[in-house]
Amino acid sequence: MNVPLTTNLGTRWSVLVTDIDSGEVLLAHSPEQVVDTASMGKIFLLHRLLAEADAGTRSLEDRVTRRPVEHMDESGIWHLLQQDSLTLYDVAALIGASSDNAATNTLCRVLGLPAVQAHTRALGYEASGLDDVVRWPIPTGASPTLSHANAAELVRFVTRTALGTDLSQASADTLQRWLGAGTDLSMVASAFNLDPLAHYQFDRDVWLWNKTGTISSVRADAGLVMSSKRRIAYAVIANWQPGEDGRDEVLNQMRGIGSFIAEYL
Repeated sequence: MNVPLTTNLGTRWSVLVTDIDSGEVLLAHSPEQVVDTASMGKIFLLHRLLAEADAGTRSLEDRVTRRPVEHMDESGIWHLLQQDSLTLYDVAALIGASSDNAATNTLCRVLGLPAVQAHTRALGYEASGLDDVVRWPIPTGASPTLSHANAAELVRFVTRTALGTDLSQASADTLQRWLGAGTDLSMVASAFNLDPLAHYQFDRDVWLWNKTGTISSVRADAGLVMSSKRRIAYAVIANWQPGEDGRDEVLNQMRGIGSFIAEYL
């Protein structure tokens, strides 16, 4: 099924919603179109960390100290904390829960961005990836985007994570738990009216984990929402022209897609 979406302000969409058990495509709109996904690419960073833990080359109990250059305000809470040294598990939890920019930069330094990018390609994601650490202002010569993706590959990532395909079951569960702590329910997930601080459990017969990406011209939301009967993987991404304000219209339509998913559940 296709869904009509606004193209005002040059808005480009990449949307896919599937039932992961039946394989049925519930909604699709340019699912192969590659767009800017802001912080969404941090999922590949978390996946690489857990893959190294599975391989025994790194322990989630290892401690790492944030460097001053890795400090970033806004997204996240580590910049508000006194503690500069955390376990890798806790650094990753901050990324899952609040898309923490400082934690992202520290973990990128520890794992190496090229290793994360190679890992992403090795998993078969050719149209998606983490492009850089978080920088502001963006210096000349640096990537203009933090990450890029299309809905088709993000739904594949969500599905394979839910099924435990590329990680051990323990690590797949850990990744879902980190993302299940995510506090941003402003987009597709807004339709489910869940507790933003506690939704990694059944509430009104709905269980959700997701990752979002947000900058002034991007809204992206991908995750898994399930009832006791169905599991739905979704990815909904919108980009509009920089300098324009497409936020309200895009968020309304993302909530509409969430309402459609809720009816199917």
